[in-house]
Amino acid sequence: MKLYQIVAKDILRRKRRVLYAALGVVIGTMTVVGILTIASAGEAKIYKQLEQYGPNLTVIPAINNLDMKLGNLSMGTLTVGENYIPEDQLLKIRQIADSKIREALKITDEGDIATIAPKLFENTRVNGISLVVVGVDPQQERIVKSWWEVGKGTYLDGTDQVLVGAIAADLLKLNVGDTVSLNESNVKVTGILKETGASDDYQIFAPLATVQKAFHKEGVISSLDIRALCNACPVEMIADSINQNIPGVRAIAVKQIAQSEMGLVEKMNSLMFALAGITLMVGLFGVVNTMMSSVHERTKDIGIMRAVGASRKQIIKIFIFEAIVIGIIGGIAGYLLGTALAYLIGPLVFEGTAVYFVPQYFPLALAVSIIVAVAAAVYPAVKAAEIRVADSFRSA
Repeated sequence: MKLYQIVAKDILRRKRRVLYAALGVVIGTMTVVGILTIASAGEAKIYKQLEQYGPNLTVIPAINNLDMKLGNLSMGTLTVGENYIPEDQLLKIRQIADSKIREALKITDEGDIATIAPKLFENTRVNGISLVVVGVDPQQERIVKSWWEVGKGTYLDGTDQVLVGAIAADLLKLNVGDTVSLNESNVKVTGILKETGASDDYQIFAPLATVQKAFHKEGVISSLDIRALCNACPVEMIADSINQNIPGVRAIAVKQIAQSEMGLVEKMNSLMFALAGITLMVGLFGVVNTMMSSVHERTKDIGIMRAVGASRKQIIKIFIFEAIVIGIIGGIAGYLLGTALAYLIGPLVFEGTAVYFVPQYFPLALAVSIIVAVAAAVYPAVKAAEIRVADSFRSA
């Protein structure tokens, strides 16, 4: 009789004991799959929330304030430097940002990676009220400010259009379709933003080219925001490289946001994996205990097999094959129960999180459960192989 036939008959004869042994593997695998599935859903939610923080980097003109003194008498301060950034520097800044991200993440794609949103700020008067008009790249600005919602009308999609902040629209008595004058250039109100609770509520936004033309500032911008949202984007390295290689500008890394983006998810995953590891260890010891009980129960059977010529290696193989079967049962059941657990607990751990079925975790669950079961079977298998024929009959 082949070894696998012996194992199959023994498993069918001792179904309850096998299920008890598989239970520890099921619990451990279920916990791992559940934690991984919840962590995956939570990671997606965290990244969605992090998008609302805005840019990682802000680039502004390199302006310095010099103290003017005559002896010990202070004469005030003198601002030295340009108030604008040449627009042709945008390409160089993008090249630096994208190259640093490619280098850090080993990306080979040659397309644009970072989001770069230039701005031109100009003070003006609209309907007799002084306010700030901001020239933006509509597509890039929408990515950087993903929390923007258009309350009335539509978003910017043409040149001679403006998007008005909620409070500015109320103060200026503006509505969608109205015409306003920006430094004697007429533009049409295409949309009104919902309140954001930020300075955006008090400003008017127009395409960059429109503001440059209206205020005779072609070819220059006031600042630009860089959004490099990825887990391990070298934000501070990008800022240092821009400062060293492009004169006349100063790049400032928003450290708190960068640290959140690069560290929050890792900390959460580390905690999750630690809990999963502890659960697997508990499951492993449970399997060891169950299989050792099985060895004691089967001492007489093992002695008979030894008496008819079974080698120690064959005895060990019987227990290892049985452990593989236990691992397969535990992997399949653990994956299904872990996924169900994630669907139940996920929305409670991360409020409002949608948990999705992750088929990629099935082979992982199977591999983990088989490894745990086989590792747990090694010691009982060795102890079983050490049983002598005489000892088996004395125990009977």
